Amino acid sequence: MDLLISTLTDTPPHTLLAAFVALIIFAFYSLYAVLHLIAPKPRPVLPSEKSYITTTPNGTATRQLPCWHDRWLADRQASEIRAKNDDPTQPDVADTGSIEPAEVRMSVVFPAYNEEDRILPTLKEAVEYLDATFGRDPHPHLRHSKPVLVARARSPRRHIQNPPSDDLAGYEIIVVNDGSKDRTAQVALEFAREHGLHDILRVVTLERNRGKGGGVTHGLRHVRGEYALFADADGASKFADLGKLLEGCEEVVDGAHRGVAIGSRGHLVGSEAVVKRSALRNFLMRSFHLVLMILTPPATSRIRDTQCGFKLFSREALPHIVPYMHAEGWIFDIEMLMLAESAPAVPVLGHDGAVIGSSPGIKVAEVPIDWHEVGGSKLNVIQDSVKMAIGLAVLRASWMMGVYRRRLT
Repeated sequence: MDLLISTLTDTPPHTLLAAFVALIIFAFYSLYAVLHLIAPKPRPVLPSEKSYITTTPNGTATRQLPCWHDRWLADRQASEIRAKNDDPTQPDVADTGSIEPAEVRMSVVFPAYNEEDRILPTLKEAVEYLDATFGRDPHPHLRHSKPVLVARARSPRRHIQNPPSDDLAGYEIIVVNDGSKDRTAQVALEFAREHGLHDILRVVTLERNRGKGGGVTHGLRHVRGEYALFADADGASKFADLGKLLEGCEEVVDGAHRGVAIGSRGHLVGSEAVVKRSALRNFLMRSFHLVLMILTPPATSRIRDTQCGFKLFSREALPHIVPYMHAEGWIFDIEMLMLAESAPAVPVLGHDGAVIGSSPGIKVAEVPIDWHEVGGSKLNVIQDSVKMAIGLAVLRASWMMGVYRRRLT
């Protein structure tokens, strides 16, 4: 110890400063290299995962999945080529959020892994609400179909570029069968056949399990709706609260109609639904929320419930979130919210339609919903809580240090 102190005392200050700077640089690049090794990387989509199975009046059929993400990816690659060629006559569409028009009003994605015992009540509740609210015909005004309630809560003073059509109705349900080993897919298809949901309920099967985040991301890449909801297959959230999420999303959309609304159980803290949980689970929940507040950017850190499996996205928000997703485990919700917060700015329009400013990021509405505990959860409280905390630290560090960027994935 004395030798070390003596050496430091005898070393010139500029040498010590140079050594300290070199140590900092070495530590930075070492951490950068380690993050490259351990940061989650989504696996490529397999050819069979780009098709879906649906029912028909005569049985079942396998069809190609429509994919807005592939079109977006092609546009993005073309813009990068133009940028390299430095062609000023060609517009740069990189990260503009361009997405092909919606074909139905609402898309619902259910990630499902071994859910044959829990998915049926969820589908029944969802279809009952969706039929009553959106109907099954995307264009009822053209076919003189029975009108359905398709309300829009947009502020009359809000001006939006290329607003979505008010005439669009209908819905689709995408069940992402995440490598299940039980009859999840068959149960969903049997339900579709019994209720005549031909080409409305679509089952996409992943050859290998990707995790909940991977299943949700895969489903969102293929939605056709003006709005896209992902919901847990266990039915813990009251599906009719989708109406609240729609209202919340419409209240926060920006000039490009980008908005997110998430279901929240924050108001249930102290209620019977939470109190009857084990003390360990409640402790871990509060500890994770503390870690979340420390490690996430400001807007995300203020959200009381990031993990509720009931989140709604406007179609225009999807290209700023889905293509950049990396996390495929339980932590994926937080990455979605961080990507929304860091989304590029869009113009703010005045009452005459002229640009009067800009709005950075995609606003998130946190909406209280009814929720109840459902048995059969696949969450290992202790093990997964530790994994989520570590995963959050790796996720945040990867985005801060440039391991993850808004680039093609």
